[in-house]
Amino acid sequence: MRPVLRIAVLLSMLFGAALPVCSQEQDSLSISLENDSLKNEKTSFVYLLNSDILRFDKYRNPDAQILIGNVVFRHDSMYMYCDSALFYQEANSFEAYHNVRAEQGDTLFLYGDSLFYDGNTKLLRVRDNVRLENRSMVLLTDSLNYDRNIGIGWFFDGGTLLDEQSTLISEYGQFETETKLATFIEGVTLESPDYNLSSDTLHYNTDLHKAFIVSPTTIISDDNIIHTSRGTFLSDSRDAVLLDRSVVEQDDGSTRMTGDSIIYTESSGSVFGYGNVVINDYSDRIDVLGDYACYFQDTDSAVVTGNALLIEYSAGDSLFLHADTFRLLTFYNETGDTVINRHVRAFNKVKAWRSDVQMVADSAQFCTADSTLTLFKDPILWSDNQQILGEKMIFYMNDSTIERAEVIGQALFIQDNDSLHYNQITGREMYAWFKNGEIDKADVKGNVLAIFYPVDDADSSMIGMNTLEGSHLTIHFLHRTVESIVVHGRSSGIMYPMSQLEEKKMYLSNFNWFDRLRPISRSDVFYWRAKRPTEQLKQTSNKTVPLPTLPKIQGD
Repeated sequence: MRPVLRIAVLLSMLFGAALPVCSQEQDSLSISLENDSLKNEKTSFVYLLNSDILRFDKYRNPDAQILIGNVVFRHDSMYMYCDSALFYQEANSFEAYHNVRAEQGDTLFLYGDSLFYDGNTKLLRVRDNVRLENRSMVLLTDSLNYDRNIGIGWFFDGGTLLDEQSTLISEYGQFETETKLATFIEGVTLESPDYNLSSDTLHYNTDLHKAFIVSPTTIISDDNIIHTSRGTFLSDSRDAVLLDRSVVEQDDGSTRMTGDSIIYTESSGSVFGYGNVVINDYSDRIDVLGDYACYFQDTDSAVVTGNALLIEYSAGDSLFLHADTFRLLTFYNETGDTVINRHVRAFNKVKAWRSDVQMVADSAQFCTADSTLTLFKDPILWSDNQQILGEKMIFYMNDSTIERAEVIGQALFIQDNDSLHYNQITGREMYAWFKNGEIDKADVKGNVLAIFYPVDDADSSMIGMNTLEGSHLTIHFLHRTVESIVVHGRSSGIMYPMSQLEEKKMYLSNFNWFDRLRPISRSDVFYWRAKRPTEQLKQTSNKTVPLPTLPKIQGD
């Protein structure tokens, strides 16, 4: 060591003066102090501020100064402490050992068992029991490199990041002290008492407590499970914005929502889906699809609209039902822990198709408690060559198969025999029973009118046209044809031979065969065809009975 440097080191140890590291061949101490005052210099010098003992070993490590006891370095605004160090003066670097600590201002603290620092590149390499503290954030690892030029530290041997809300663990990662943004790669988990997030790659802002999701990720909590590959997640509020066909599962996976994008709000328990949304209800075997959907956890209800489609899978063949809007409601018992009923309500231009049954209506409702499907306002149902319509229809289902039906108001049953001759029954109300999906018996009450064509048992040919009029009829069917009619009470009727039929007598006054409105496929449910003005049902209303009046008494 040159004499001037040896004297400088001794002075610094005795009086606490700063020692600059310099590789110039002239007066190193004066030049170093002068260069330190130049703020715009690209490469500054590392200063030794204190060491209890300074040694040299020209045989083992002639380029290093051996420092022992309360070693303190400074480089720019960073102070570094350790128990012992090897100081490489000409390389402007040092190796620090035992109780290593680096401080920059009052915001960045770095601890470890050993440290190598290069003053030219401003790169720190800290190893074993590493701890980086930046305000409320703590990063734990065994191998950390920190670049002071850009304020980024990265680890590659497993790391754990702790903040006020959660714990983040991964194999590799980095942390930016200026932006407070951490990036974690491979085996990533974000844990808190309320949830667990697992991913392959994750960005996390420690100030905002916000995770930026960029790879397939699963978030599990007590209320739901989220699957996504892109989006944002707030670790404190658990609110999320999810993209790229994300999925939110609830009720232990029995219900789930999938959408191009989803907004999840934990505080209100609401989920909003946008773009090709699918809601799966596995317990009731129902899927609801639409352009937009919202789910409210507190009421266990949902709304779906925009190309909305309900698919019911419980039967061997699926039912496809379209409407402008679907609303799903859940009703619980008094204690709120058991579902007693679910309603699926369809509004505006309801149209449904299944291979064995089709229907249209203005609106509809399905109830799980009694398995009833109710059609409102101008409902029409078709099954094979049969059509039923009225003001309101109620169907009682068993495993998606109709067991019985009620038609309230202007009930009309039509059976197409050969596109010319139709069996027709109309009345105020109709009650029908089905077997194996086929109508078996029907009761028609109130101003009943009927036209039907008896069939010859020998060759199944029609033998004539029967007309009936009464107050109550019971019709029995066999293989979708009228087998017999039972008249209750007084009735009248006429039998016409096939050779004497007149077209005007072959149809009831309210006859309408709405085959053009009938959906022909599952995709056809999206195309609405309305009734013509002349095909509308007559308006009916219940007259109010006038209240009795008492004569006015004089003097009142």
